[in-house]
Amino acid sequence: MNKHKKDREEDEPLHIHLGDDEDEDEHGDGEGHDVEPHDGEEHDDDGVEVIRPHARKADNIYTRGRGLRNQPVVEEEELPPSKTKIKKQMHELRDLGKELTELGKDQLAQLDIPENLRDAIREMKNINKFGAIKRQMQYIGKLMRDVDTAPILAKLDAWKGKSQHHIAYMHQMERWRDRLMESDNAMTELLAAHPQADVQHLRTLIRNAHKEIEANKPPKNYREIFQVLREIISEPT
Repeated sequence: MNKHKKDREEDEPLHIHLGDDEDEDEHGDGEGHDVEPHDGEEHDDDGVEVIRPHARKADNIYTRGRGLRNQPVVEEEELPPSKTKIKKQMHELRDLGKELTELGKDQLAQLDIPENLRDAIREMKNINKFGAIKRQMQYIGKLMRDVDTAPILAKLDAWKGKSQHHIAYMHQMERWRDRLMESDNAMTELLAAHPQADVQHLRTLIRNAHKEIEANKPPKNYREIFQVLREIISEPT
């Protein structure tokens, strides 16, 4: 071996791999026979393999000890950047702000929110241009950062729940009206559950509603039945 090359290799740091008792063909001749170690490699009696830097593979993946056969070094997976979570929160605040702009004046007055946010929501109702609407929504979303959203969300959920109950109640009144129009048995059931009902008035409305349908007239009495039913059957609170 060239003397200068040998001296340079001896000066380089050593990479030491601890082996195990398993024999491999890695340093054999392919049939399990021992061969002399190559230049740059040294072996001692304890199975400690010393590999100089020039023994690295071309693709920069190190060969590990015999017990970890040629497993590439896996880099630790990076966590998603925190700005992703921040961006998600901003979108949620903006969506909540949009929901607030769709509330009525009375509902908005019941919310405990800062006056600057309340004013921004009111101003939003007077804006018609798309670009201005977008800018105002961004401003509302910015103001929402300093607001405790938990009470607002709780209030909105309560209103939504009440609205769903109200819709169910209205559907119930519609079903009662249709049944009263179709069968006398429905009247008997209604009176059994609500004896305070004015039977004669209801029968008159039902009779006139049938005449309206036959004459293709506006359903004035048909609508009146609905209102009378709402007076008889109170909406659950």
